[in-house]
Amino acid sequence: MKINILKKTKNELKIEIEGEGHTFCNLLQHALLEDKSVEVAGYDIPHPLVGKPVFQLRTKEGRSPERTILKALEKIEQTSNEFLKEFEKAISP
Repeated sequence: MKINILKKTKNELKIEIEGEGHTFCNLLQHALLEDKSVEVAGYDIPHPLVGKPVFQLRTKEGRSPERTILKALEKIEQTSNEFLKEFEKAISP
């Protein structure tokens, strides 16, 4: 995975995420849209064979888009860890 910053302002961030697809981008978008400080979060994959989604985020005034993404990624990590624990319990004899 490689991340390229395409646009950065005080409340907007547009990045290209090389090597990812709908699975990761949809998960990130969902986590971001649960945050009340997010005005817009979405992505586009201009060409499906290239695998370079372009992700856009706009936050409300006073909220850093970089910090907002970090918060969403922490939430994704926490949810993944919870699922892992529950799955391990479910498959234990």
